Amino acid sequence: MNTQSRIPKLHDTTFDGALLWFSEMQCSRLLFHPEDDPADIVHISSGERFFSDVEVTELRFLLNELEEGLGHEKVIGAAYPIFMNAFGQQLDA
Repeated sequence: MNTQSRIPKLHDTTFDGALLWFSEMQCSRLLFHPEDDPADIVHISSGERFFSDVEVTELRFLLNELEEGLGHEKVIGAAYPIFMNAFGQQLDA
């Protein structure tokens, strides 16, 4: 049984902390939209859930911490440049 989490640690609930966390999620190939429930993320090829029950609980907790610390709009704002990068779109600095 694998007990080590694949989920990167959230260092703090600032905008920069959220930006770093989403970036680490992308680098770990775990990135998903923060408005989606992690329990609903599945592998397209098999339909199997992408995250374990433990990871879903951890992700829900971390996203709640970000929402409480930053507010919804800033969480989405922190995720946006990471998603654009994941899709190959370079944003102006």
